Amino acid sequence: MTTETQSSARTYDVRTYGCQMNVHDSERISGLMEDAGYVRAANPDAADVVVFNTCAVRENADNRLYGNLGHLRPTKLKHPGMQIAVGGCLAQKDRGDIVKKAPWVDVVFGTHNIGSLPALLERARHNEEAEVEILESLEVFPSTLPTKRESTYAGWVSISVGCNNTCTFCIVPSLRGKEKDRRPGEILAEVEALTKEGVLEVTLLGQNVNSYGVEFGDRLAFGKLLRATGEIEGLERVRFTSPHPKDFTDDVIAAMAETPNVCHSLHMPLQSGSDRLLKVMRRSYRQEKYLGIIDKVRAAMPDAAITTDIIVGFPGETEEDFEQTLEVVRRARFSSAFTFQYSKRPGTPAATMEEQVPKAVVQDRYNRLIALLEEITWEENKKLVGTKVEVLVAVGEGRKDERTGRMSGRARDGRLVHFATGDTVPRPGDIVETVVTYAAPHHLNADGEPLSHRRTRAGDASEAGRTPKLKGVSLGLPTIGVPAPLPATTGGCAV
Repeated sequence: MTTETQSSARTYDVRTYGCQMNVHDSERISGLMEDAGYVRAANPDAADVVVFNTCAVRENADNRLYGNLGHLRPTKLKHPGMQIAVGGCLAQKDRGDIVKKAPWVDVVFGTHNIGSLPALLERARHNEEAEVEILESLEVFPSTLPTKRESTYAGWVSISVGCNNTCTFCIVPSLRGKEKDRRPGEILAEVEALTKEGVLEVTLLGQNVNSYGVEFGDRLAFGKLLRATGEIEGLERVRFTSPHPKDFTDDVIAAMAETPNVCHSLHMPLQSGSDRLLKVMRRSYRQEKYLGIIDKVRAAMPDAAITTDIIVGFPGETEEDFEQTLEVVRRARFSSAFTFQYSKRPGTPAATMEEQVPKAVVQDRYNRLIALLEEITWEENKKLVGTKVEVLVAVGEGRKDERTGRMSGRARDGRLVHFATGDTVPRPGDIVETVVTYAAPHHLNADGEPLSHRRTRAGDASEAGRTPKLKGVSLGLPTIGVPAPLPATTGGCAV
């Protein structure tokens, strides 16, 4: 593209809310926009097209979106030809109501038709009226779409979309649809393509990754997939999110422990420690089963860092129920947790349940939970002082790094590490080995001279300002039948 063409091209900006799935969808949206001739806006506030990729999991998501749309209205009035598009879970939920509440929005598209965005923008511009297109089922598997990756060193790879669970607090299944699984070979092809571009770390994504294989009748498919990643040359770290305790099997624990590039980090949502509430939530496991999984993981991988999700104030939660949650936290000793005060979502069974817990009670319990979690995470982090950690250097992880002279990155177990660089000049994507000198509840510091600094292809790409852009890897919806066997793997000790 010539400089003259670039200067006349329409610009775009994508603004993302919500989970990792949304972050990955936004990479698809960026890839689509660039394939359609748009260029990313150097100044997001002056973009010709602003795309909101929304979340609907929490109640304030609606307020946040409509507040941001309101703030953008004066900008659009001053900027002839500017367009605003709204996609994601909230768009799937609210549909045409978005245009009724914010008539200055040009395009509304759902979770099932991301690929339609460029055509909808062009149609809205030509017709000079809003275009709303919400499909009820998946149009194409998202991984068939071009992708503009945000990172040179880490990438998201979807192994499935949708969810077959019916948790009473969750609106995601109705917005993302039933689970659709990709074929193992297609997933591995995308991982290999990313690795060839220099990516060192891949996170396998799904609403429930360990139910992967349900479509083609192989309940052990996820463990096999983890083992197969061990055969991909140049891939140093594999993570996954999120599993569901009801589907978590021993073969996955074995695959994690025996596949060297699979990280010993596990995000295992708890939601509540009360058996009574877990039943009302339709979570299909109970406290002892959950803690049994944690015990098995720690027996196979004593160094595993386990994180979780917890909801406080679910309808009908009693003080006894809450104490059961605190008991699980004490026994599981999580390295961190995503904590939420229960939020009504219209369309979910929990929204109409009686015994909604008063806000003041929820806040008090939430504060007590946070205090306990911080006490435990700090104790667990202090155990790592004096130990050696391998850090994948990241960008944007440490808000105080410029002031303190440190850089930041993630250890293999997922913990955030702020480290002194000494005489080295690491780049995002490089690997540094260093020793932990201080622990806080949410991070580790390593203030000594790094033990080693390994320059990587990901670091080269970062230095050159180059991020992977994939056109798609012969993907599509799964076909009928049993998939071809995964490649054979050899066992080994995880590092």
